[in-house]
Amino acid sequence: MPRYARSEREALADLMQNLGPDAPTVNEGWSVRDLAAHLVVRERRPDAAGGIALPPLRGYAERVRLRVAARPFDELVALVRRPPLWSPLSNPVTDELVNTMEFYIHHEDVRRARAGWGPRDLPAGLDAVLWRRASVLGRLALRRFPADLLVQAPGHGALSAGRGGPRIRVVGAPGELVLFLTGRQRVSRVQVEGPAAAVDRLRAAQLGI
Repeated sequence: MPRYARSEREALADLMQNLGPDAPTVNEGWSVRDLAAHLVVRERRPDAAGGIALPPLRGYAERVRLRVAARPFDELVALVRRPPLWSPLSNPVTDELVNTMEFYIHHEDVRRARAGWGPRDLPAGLDAVLWRRASVLGRLALRRFPADLLVQAPGHGALSAGRGGPRIRVVGAPGELVLFLTGRQRVSRVQVEGPAAAVDRLRAAQLGI
């Protein structure tokens, strides 16, 4: 069975090591060092990881992340590359389910912050996994958006979302849709069709769960 979470993790760690700690990422204000620290906290600090999603805990989570980010860069990359087996996020049972999309996204966060990047040709199996994630993510990320949205991944499927309004059609490969639906519209290669004002609003929206 292909291990896409592992291959994306390895590729991200290699790229981080090659670019160095101060290279930019797509995440506004974050360097490669900042992103590496985020991933380490997510997998190794369950006391702080909740702050990634829960606003009341974000201050504590950020203080922990900054302390982690102060560690030697080579050490940070090694921790990203080799996750702890005890982590509920990265053990052999949960790794593919929980980490495939996570590490694909963050791999692209680093790749697409560099000049001259282009979309990768992904394995068919990884495309299929990312579409399954996108089909759930789209309904959650777009549920309150004021439009009648149709999201399509040719060859994979389509979903409807939004709370009504102008008709908007979003078309792209599964990986591009995942990036779009997690707030990375600026660097995702998708087609968005519909009334200009509604399309502009969607491209500028703070998407994500």
